[in-house]
Amino acid sequence: MMICMEKGGKLILLRHGKSDWNQKNRFTGWVDVPLSKKGVAEAQRAGERISHIDFDVIFISSLMRAQMTAMIAMSEHKSEKTPVIQHEGGGKLEEWGKIFDPKAKESCIPVYIAWELNERMYGELQGLDKDETRAKFGADQVKIWRRSFDTPPPKGESLEMTAKRAIPYFKDKVMPYLYEGQNVLISAHGNSLRSIVMFLDNLSNEEVLNLEIPTGEPLCYHFHGKQWEKQKLD
Repeated sequence: MMICMEKGGKLILLRHGKSDWNQKNRFTGWVDVPLSKKGVAEAQRAGERISHIDFDVIFISSLMRAQMTAMIAMSEHKSEKTPVIQHEGGGKLEEWGKIFDPKAKESCIPVYIAWELNERMYGELQGLDKDETRAKFGADQVKIWRRSFDTPPPKGESLEMTAKRAIPYFKDKVMPYLYEGQNVLISAHGNSLRSIVMFLDNLSNEEVLNLEIPTGEPLCYHFHGKQWEKQKLD
């Protein structure tokens, strides 16, 4: 692996730090819970590891734990640039949030919110204790709901369904920046990022089931030509 230092076309994928419900062993999905104290520390450490990368744009999910992770991580950035959320279609919030000083604008990094990058929705499992759920439905059934590719939990999403929203968004909204040689940070979730890595690494439906993305551990890719190269952060 190469060290992730050269300029241009870098993609950092960052799973949010541990949330309050991660620590309480509950299915979270789209329930909008904050980071735990440990998750805040993980976001800070992640920020230190990517503090040298000159980001041009940031993408975050619509859930608080991913947003907190991005903002805490960027508070460690050496550039001291300010991440600014873009409220496109936000009515007065978009209109009245305009920056009029060109110097201030230059010192900002645009941040785009996308529900397509949200965690997969766990349906009727959301809020349930994972151990109690295994006791009620059986460990094998819960493993199928959590780890199969195309079997969703009751009234929820499968990984396949998550991929069908996350990958098209990535291709349509994120890849144009990488084609231009710009550096991108995505702060999102285990399953939305698994979907994107499935696309980047050309993983099969079976291979992606064994993919684990730890909380607060940034993954680095370099895009050059038409190829992705996974790289090691120093």
